[in-house]
Amino acid sequence: MSYIDGFVAAVPTENKQKYIEHAKLSAVVFKDHGALSIMEAWGDDIPQGEITSFPMAVKCTDTETVVFSNVVWPSKEVRDAGWAAIMEDPRMHPENNPMPFDGKRLIYGGFEILKMDE
Repeated sequence: MSYIDGFVAAVPTENKQKYIEHAKLSAVVFKDHGALSIMEAWGDDIPQGEITSFPMAVKCTDTETVVFSNVVWPSKEVRDAGWAAIMEDPRMHPENNPMPFDGKRLIYGGFEILKMDE
């Protein structure tokens, strides 16, 4: 059964190109360590909520854009081993691939995929 990691971040809108460069390098590293696919999505129609919303969750300001990403892994075991390797991979160290956003406001988690079309 596949496994997925999901991420939501607030990225300074002026850093869009820097984010794309960061994400491209990160995708290579993730695939090198077992990920099947990576999807990055730049916010386009993200409503402000009254109680909850993506912008509220990441404390997005007027000069930032919400980004949604996911990484698909073949299994949780491959994901866990992949993450351990990614954290040690020098290509992901801040001096080599700095995050162009505030990582303290990044929301992430791992999810078991539920197949609805089977």
